[in-house]
Amino acid sequence: MYEPKTIYTKIALQTIVNQLKKTSDSTNQEDIPEDILSNRRGCFVSLHKLDGSLRGCIGTIEAREENLYKEIARNAISAAFNDSRFSSLTFDELDDMELSVDVLTEPEQIYDLDDLDPQIYGIIVSDDSFSRAVLLPSIPSIDTVEKQIDIVKRKAGLSKVDNEKLKFFRFTSTRYH
Repeated sequence: MYEPKTIYTKIALQTIVNQLKKTSDSTNQEDIPEDILSNRRGCFVSLHKLDGSLRGCIGTIEAREENLYKEIARNAISAAFNDSRFSSLTFDELDDMELSVDVLTEPEQIYDLDDLDPQIYGIIVSDDSFSRAVLLPSIPSIDTVEKQIDIVKRKAGLSKVDNEKLKFFRFTSTRYH
């Protein structure tokens, strides 16, 4: 089974295992750093197979829970069991799974696409109405701003909309394994 290297992925994995076992054991709160219990941040939990292929990824741009601990737990359950692109994770799959948790900074609106770098910044696109999508930074297959914009616009259903009619935001994230 995957061995978490950080407290962030330990929280995510323990939450997923508890859900699979249908137990409510939680990570010992005494082991959780105070900043995880007191800070509110958006985060994404990603599950990858050992071959690198995505198995689930769900997150929040802005915090919805009272602290980062609960935000990670909520998104871990969603990534493992509620990502509509995949069936629910099974216990047997845990042996072939790796986890990561991305903790996001507050998004900032940008007005010049030259202010993007897919290795440094994640991107959010919005039509300021109903459509919005997000793409995390440092995705190995995304090496240009053009590719990053194309993918995030496609995710939002905004491929045919001129960039000038859209709002773009950038953020950084710290990825934990």
